Amino acid sequence: MDFQHKILTWYDKHRRELPWRAAYGQVPDPYHVWLSEIMLQQTTVATVKSYFLKFLRLWPDVDTMAGAELNDILAAWAGLGYYARARNLHACAKIIAGQHGGFFPQTIVELQKLPGIGPYTGGAIAAIAFDQSVAAVDGNVERVLSRYYAIEAPLPDSKPLIHKRAIVLVPQQRAGDFAQAMMDLGATVCTPRSPNCTICPLATECRGLKKGIASTLPRKIPKKPRPTRCGKAFVVQREDGAVLLRRRPVKGLLGGMLEVPCSEWLEGESTAVKMIEHTFTHFHLMLEVITSDTINEAEIRDSSTHEWVALNQLAGKALPTVMKKVLVEAFGSDVLKG
Repeated sequence: MDFQHKILTWYDKHRRELPWRAAYGQVPDPYHVWLSEIMLQQTTVATVKSYFLKFLRLWPDVDTMAGAELNDILAAWAGLGYYARARNLHACAKIIAGQHGGFFPQTIVELQKLPGIGPYTGGAIAAIAFDQSVAAVDGNVERVLSRYYAIEAPLPDSKPLIHKRAIVLVPQQRAGDFAQAMMDLGATVCTPRSPNCTICPLATECRGLKKGIASTLPRKIPKKPRPTRCGKAFVVQREDGAVLLRRRPVKGLLGGMLEVPCSEWLEGESTAVKMIEHTFTHFHLMLEVITSDTINEAEIRDSSTHEWVALNQLAGKALPTVMKKVLVEAFGSDVLKG
């Protein structure tokens, strides 16, 4: 088909060189594809590159990752956000190693039975790693197809139609290259703002361009404003300089990560002077940072969830970005340099 020919010809000339992408003519490594796709959920390519390479150094294959401690995975993941992905990564690796002999399932149906793998990620792994003729529709692909077909219904309502269009376009051969070509086109040419239509291989048939509305697509239902939550972060330091940390419950926001003891995060406004701000997907957080050298040991209800950590060891701990901000506010930027 003309669409597939144009997009693949363009890809052969302009494909991005990415650390997880197989070189031209080489067979993709399913472990690399899976690891990168999990990391790329809700995260940019630029941010993921260094994390991907770090994970490969620490755990070069699925068996070594399966044998790792979850806390080590979380520590290496710190800063990437959406920490349920790290927990699912570890759980998935254990299943692959323990139940599948270290080999990934090749079909989207079987892949979606694994932790952390949904329709898009399953489609991407099946297509890229195993050349299965399935659609992999991420935000880039949604944008390309919304513009190409001039789909004016807003997201997320238009998702079923976009997916229907995508399935029909997948070629029987080079499905993996096609999936990556669509992603690359959306990331480098059909960009969210100021798309470069003059160099797009699909421009002559793009309905959105012909109607003069390409740059306005895809349309989205306006998001509700994020509420603000406030709380207190207690940075407690022992006489020897060690800082008290506690581990958050495995389930929920920042699950399994370490934090300084905090009050509840409740909606409202803060007028505190010494505080940090951090924005999560669904709310904005303002934490007043309170430093102290005393703690009521009775408040440490469970020693398995609390630990004293030396200042020079904080950098290697599974601390989410918001807690790194708290510690920098309390001790200065050098505290996390190890």
